[in-house]
Amino acid sequence: MAATGSEQEGTKAYYVSTPIYYVNDAPHLGHAYTTVAGDVLTRWHRQRGEKVWYLTGTDEHGQKIMRTAEANGVSPQEWCDKLVEESWKPLWQHLQIANDDFIRTTEKRHTDRVREFVQDLYDRGEIYQGGYEGPYCVPCEEYKTYGELLDGEGEWEGLKLCPIHKKPVEMLKEENYFFKLSAYGEKLLAHYEAHPEFIQPESARNEVMQFVRQGLEDLSISRSTFDWGVKIPWDDKHVIYVWVDALLNYATAVGYGSDQQKFEETFPADVHLVGKDILRFHAVIWPAMLMANGLPLPKRIAANGWLMVGGEKMSKSNLTGISPHELTDHFGVDAYRWYFLRAIAFGQDGSFSWEDFSARYTSELANDYGNLASRVAAMVGKYFDGALPEATAHGEAEQAIADGLAAAVRSADEKIGEQLDFAGGIAAIFDFIKQVNGYLTEQAPWKVAKDDSAEAQARLATILYTAAESLRACAVLLNAVMPESSAKLWEMLGAEPALGALADQRIADAGEWGRLPAGTTVTKGAALFPRLEENK
Repeated sequence: MAATGSEQEGTKAYYVSTPIYYVNDAPHLGHAYTTVAGDVLTRWHRQRGEKVWYLTGTDEHGQKIMRTAEANGVSPQEWCDKLVEESWKPLWQHLQIANDDFIRTTEKRHTDRVREFVQDLYDRGEIYQGGYEGPYCVPCEEYKTYGELLDGEGEWEGLKLCPIHKKPVEMLKEENYFFKLSAYGEKLLAHYEAHPEFIQPESARNEVMQFVRQGLEDLSISRSTFDWGVKIPWDDKHVIYVWVDALLNYATAVGYGSDQQKFEETFPADVHLVGKDILRFHAVIWPAMLMANGLPLPKRIAANGWLMVGGEKMSKSNLTGISPHELTDHFGVDAYRWYFLRAIAFGQDGSFSWEDFSARYTSELANDYGNLASRVAAMVGKYFDGALPEATAHGEAEQAIADGLAAAVRSADEKIGEQLDFAGGIAAIFDFIKQVNGYLTEQAPWKVAKDDSAEAQARLATILYTAAESLRACAVLLNAVMPESSAKLWEMLGAEPALGALADQRIADAGEWGRLPAGTTVTKGAALFPRLEENK
C-alpha cells in the first residue's frame, strides 16, 4: 500500500493526514471522501517532484469501541483487528489509496509514545487532578455543554440529546486528570490571527475563533470508569481520554520519541484533513497540546463538509451509510474518485445522488473525455497506420490549444496543489478537454482526410498531433485523480518509451507543448469509460 516517491534526504516532506477513523463499523462514503481527497492531494505533490508523506489509520480506543465489541461478543482488540484487516485496509487498497503509513492506536509504537507525551505534560505542570460531572456523548467521545444539547421528543421526550448524533447523552461523574487548556485561549487566537490559512475554510475559521473567544475550559484528559485505552503512566486506574490519544497519532506515526530524524523531516503536518464535526479537536485541543509541549503547530487544518443523502448527514446511525463498493461496482474506481471531488466543493456540504453521478459520468467522462481518446486513437490508426504524425502546419487554432493547455495547468496546479479546490482544479482540466473537442469539431479531420493533397495531409497530421498531445497532458494532469484510466491513456498514446513512466511526469512540464514525439505508436484500446449500460 505504501507509495514510492522521491526521497530527498534532509528536506521537509509534504505531510498530509486524514483523521484516524473509528473502527466501530465498516467505512462508508464519508470516510472514503476524505481519504480520496488526501490521496489526490499527495499524488499531485508527488508529481510536482516533492518528497511526500501521506498518513491514515484507525482510532481503536474508547468507550464506543468497547461497547461495540461487547455487543458482538468479542474483545475490543479482536474487534479492531477484524475490522481493520477485513474492511478498512482492503477498501483503501480497492480505492487506489497510496498512503505511506497506516497507524493503529493500539500499536505499541503509538501507545508508548502517547504515555511519554502525557508524562511530559504532567512534568511541565500542565496536568492536574480534579473532578468532573456533566453530559457525555459516547459516539462523540466528548463531554457536551448544556447549551448545545437538544430536547428529546417522542421516545426520548424529557431527555437531552447530542446535537450531532441525536441520541441521549449520559450523565457522568468521575475523578479525572485535566489539561490546562484554559491557559491557551489567547495564544491560540494570536496564532489564528497571525496565520489566517491555519483553519480552512473561512467559515470554519470564524466558528473556531468565536468558540475560543467565549473562553476555554480545562480539558478532562482521562477516564476512570472503563479501561479500554492507554493507561496514565503515573496512575494506572485511569486511561487517557481517547481524543488526546487519537490526536497524537500525527506525531507518533512519524517518529516522535523514536526516530528524531524522521520526525524533523516530516512533522508538523502541512495539511490535516478533518471532518467539520471534529474540527475543534484539531484546531483547539491539538495545537494547545503542541504548544504546551514546545512542538511546532501544523500549517493547515482543512475541514471538509458533510456528504448528504436525502438531506441527512451520511452515517450508519441514520441508515445513509452507503458502501463505496456499491458505487465502484457500477461506475468503476476511477469514476468514483473523480465524482466526489468534481461534484462537491471541498469544505462545503454536498449532496450525493445516483442520478447526478450517472449524468456526470455520461456527459464528462464517457462523452467528453473517453470519447475524445477513442476518436483520436481511431483516426491516427485509420489515417496514419497508428504512427503519430508530425505537426508541420501549426497555426492559430493549434496555438489556441497550446495556450489553453498552459492556462489549464497553471489553474489546476494552483487550485489542487495549493488551495485544495479539487472541484475547481478538475473543472479547469475538463474545460480544456471541452476546448479540444471543440477544436476537433471545427477542424473536422474526417473531412480533411478526403483531400489527398500534400497541404491537406499536412493539415490532417497537425490536427491529430494536436489532439494527441493534448491527451498526453490530460493523462498527466488526471493521474492523481484517476490513476487507472490515466495509465491506460498513457499506454494508448505510446508515451512511455519516449517520455518514461507516467508517475515520473512532472506537473510543471505538463503544459510544455510538443513533448509527445512524432512516431509513437498510438493504439485504440478499450473505452476508458464504458457506457454504463455495458458496466452493469
